[in-house]
Amino acid sequence: MLSVPVYNESGEQVGTEQIDEVLLGTEVNAALLKQAIVMYHANRRQGHAVTRSRGEIAGSTRKLYRQKGTGRARMGPVRTPVRRGGGHTFAKQVRDFRQAMPRKMRRLARDQAVLAKIRSEEVAIVDGLRFEVPKTARLATLLRKLGAERGCVFATAGHDQVLYKSGRNIPRAEVCDVAELNAFDILSRRKLLFTRDAFVAFRDAAARVQRVGA
Repeated sequence: MLSVPVYNESGEQVGTEQIDEVLLGTEVNAALLKQAIVMYHANRRQGHAVTRSRGEIAGSTRKLYRQKGTGRARMGPVRTPVRRGGGHTFAKQVRDFRQAMPRKMRRLARDQAVLAKIRSEEVAIVDGLRFEVPKTARLATLLRKLGAERGCVFATAGHDQVLYKSGRNIPRAEVCDVAELNAFDILSRRKLLFTRDAFVAFRDAAARVQRVGA
């Protein structure tokens, strides 16, 4: 069993939560994590850059002047790539860089990313955190007390709009629903934080998937 420390808003440890490493895949598969990271990077690429080839440039195909007898270098048509205004030799076209991974692989990559963070002691649970109105300074103070001011992902149980608005202006801090966690978000930040309800929901979901797959 793995232990995850639980802190209050003052930054004091008030307990621990347990999670079975079997629910998270037992061992970290570096190849799987790399495949997931490459997929998420590829899916962010736009692929909308377009340039015109020589066949798409307006102009005649006639040579600008005769090939021999002028004492000058040979010259092709006005659309040649070596002239200003001509087409590109290797013209860019619209491309789709998207990659796909089966849902089970994406889920396993997410769980193993969490496992890697727990083993690195970079996961913490925050208990009793309640925001009535958005307060960026209050959340920033909490992150500083937990050593997460240099970057973190804060997972909540459901969409917490007040907490999201409190953290959206904090550099390198992301607040999201625990159901939307993925390997890329987890590994791209130094710390992973959960509310207690979010951690319980994550653990229960992992156990439910484990029972179904058994």
